[in-house]
Amino acid sequence: MLKDLVALTKPRIIRLNLIAAFGGYWVASKWDHIFSWTLLWMLVGSALTMASSCVFNNYLDRELDMKMARTRDRALPQNRMTPGFVLGYGIILGITGLVVLFALVNPLSGWLGLLGMFVYVVVYTMWLKRSSTWSTSIGGISGAMPPVIGYCAVTNNVDAGAWILFALLFLWQPAHFWSLAIRRKEEYRAAGFPLLPVVKGVTRTKWQMLPYIVLLIPASVLMYSYGYVGIYFLILSVGIAVVWFVHAISGLRAKDDEKWAKADFMISINYLMIMFLAMILDTNGV
Repeated sequence: MLKDLVALTKPRIIRLNLIAAFGGYWVASKWDHIFSWTLLWMLVGSALTMASSCVFNNYLDRELDMKMARTRDRALPQNRMTPGFVLGYGIILGITGLVVLFALVNPLSGWLGLLGMFVYVVVYTMWLKRSSTWSTSIGGISGAMPPVIGYCAVTNNVDAGAWILFALLFLWQPAHFWSLAIRRKEEYRAAGFPLLPVVKGVTRTKWQMLPYIVLLIPASVLMYSYGYVGIYFLILSVGIAVVWFVHAISGLRAKDDEKWAKADFMISINYLMIMFLAMILDTNGV
């Protein structure tokens, strides 16, 4: 029971996004007011709203999840929990998370959390995921919220820093997810999800990944040129983006798409981890 409750929240997604939220907070704080109650409540509120969104995703996709090997062992497809219970669980998590953000962080962080939930649950899960190849790109709005929430928890203002952090996560997500979708395209086809590799094919998907990866480079340069981070961040973030781009280019001639996509997925994970670690360690002080 406890294992399923945790699994419904997709803890690996939450863990990765909390690192991004922490990075956004650290950049905005400029080494001041670190380890405050605001930071704690921002992380708690963000974790709860993300968990709620993931639970709603499990609830809404429960029938489609039965058609995919990757998801058919989840609690709802296996009838280990009832849909009503899972729905209530998601509602409680969401309300609690929003209360924490609105009341204990600031209203702007609360509205950003609510926007992220709305895009992920309504726009992405309920609408685009079932009807359009644009689901991955537009759904990236929700995944880009954590560092912005972290940043705005300090500044209480959506300025250039917030937009650049948003851009970094927004641009990262499509290429990251499509590498997974290429590996699982037949499962997604069977479930009826019109993802890009399913509708347009693997080669078209590989080409479409490239501009997203390339645009990560100017986004990193902007972080540096606006004075939010130092030269070490710039070197590391641009360097790993170049590595990712070169590997993505190699995919156009790859004979084994699954092997290539698995490696590309791991590079994308490492890109995000290295970028935010460098951002945290090389944040410019006051």
